[in-house]
Amino acid sequence: MKEKIEITASIVLYNEDLGELTKTVNSFLNVALTKRLYLIDNTREQLYKNIFHQEEVEYIGVGKNIGFGAGQNRVIDRIKNKSNFHLILNPDVTFDKLVIPNLIKQLKKDEDLAMISPKVLFPTGEHQYSCRRYPHFLELIGRRFNFLNSFFKPAIYKGQYRDKDLTDSFYAEYLAGCFHLYKTEHFIQLNGFDERYFLYMEDVDICRKVDLLGKKKLYYPKEEIRHILKQGSSKSIKLLIRHSFSAIKYFLKWGF
Repeated sequence: MKEKIEITASIVLYNEDLGELTKTVNSFLNVALTKRLYLIDNTREQLYKNIFHQEEVEYIGVGKNIGFGAGQNRVIDRIKNKSNFHLILNPDVTFDKLVIPNLIKQLKKDEDLAMISPKVLFPTGEHQYSCRRYPHFLELIGRRFNFLNSFFKPAIYKGQYRDKDLTDSFYAEYLAGCFHLYKTEHFIQLNGFDERYFLYMEDVDICRKVDLLGKKKLYYPKEEIRHILKQGSSKSIKLLIRHSFSAIKYFLKWGF
């Protein structure tokens, strides 16, 4: 049997900034482990087909926009029995070459730990609240509409674990999907993401699925990454509508 590679990673692409994407790809390729990176191109024109030629990069041209979760799931058959760990990665994330090896060390310590995520910072160094409690419906509304922020501030702060010491590791309910590092076997058992979410809420949903699997998710702030965080649904009516429909699907599935 062919020996497994240590880590695979997948990035779903759609109208990305090429400079940002290149930095993300290089961050992963700089990791000193056996690895493979899958680029899933959701553009109809297959815009990213002939850009990255490194041996460790594999291009998957979908030819249409099938959404984030469905795009990520395109690698399930490719990584099954191939890697020990699998990274779900956004195209606007950068990190030091030791981040992934150090996170893998933590994953290996606990057989019941399915997924781990580091501290997430904005490019400015400001903290992103990437570990959260599962959202309540009114909290989501308060976060999405700025004029309601002050009214829902206590619920928003509690949802962001601001009542905890975020310099310490702990098992979080929900970890933002810009950087999910899984044991590959558990990602396969989860059957990846629920494809009913085209965009938004699929990362919250898969954290719920980890719970059903009887496994844990660890927030590990000793390692950190930088994430640009576009917050598209705060700027685009179309994306706001997508976010709203995803939220409705989520609460109908898991309850209000």
